[in-house]
Amino acid sequence: MTPSPGWAALRLALAGLTLAAVAVQLARHLAAGFAVTTFVGYFTILSNTLAGGVLLVGAVHAFAGRASSARFEAVRGAAVVFMTVVGMVYVALLRGLPLEGLLPWVNAVHHYVMPVAVVAEWALRPPGVRLGRSWMLGTLAAPLVYLVVTLVRGAATGWYPYPFLDPDGAGGSGAVGATVVGIVVLFALAALAVRALGARGAA
Repeated sequence: MTPSPGWAALRLALAGLTLAAVAVQLARHLAAGFAVTTFVGYFTILSNTLAGGVLLVGAVHAFAGRASSARFEAVRGAAVVFMTVVGMVYVALLRGLPLEGLLPWVNAVHHYVMPVAVVAEWALRPPGVRLGRSWMLGTLAAPLVYLVVTLVRGAATGWYPYPFLDPDGAGGSGAVGATVVGIVVLFALAALAVRALGARGAA
């Protein structure tokens, strides 16, 4: 399905919103003396950047009047899964904690607006292709790699992007392990739901 120009404009607006929020927060992060490597250590930042890029490319496709490729729709679906989990994990584990250096409007865009927007966009404009098991495996591999890298890096440096991944703040390694298992299960369920929702648009 090729979205209309109006839908393309909406995609462009959402892409601009979330990428602007990433850029503003990055500038604030660097001004505070933190490294880029810690900034990109947040799954929220990585997911919103991916979602913004996907929306931007989708808008270009729509303005050009051409349908999206199967590869694009696979990446788009993965972005929807990641943003779904970003929103759910934030509400379940992080909402109410001090924002510290995170600007309130950036927090709202990245943890509320974008998760809802990308899921709604996927539901209203489902892909024209079926996402297979290989897509499921690839989509789940990315967060697994992220979790492993984050935990190994945290053990070596003492820095964790989220308190529920820090054994000292989460109540020990067992608690962290249980949380990680729960998050992995959440990713799997989100991927299944996104795949089923997207199948409505496939022939």
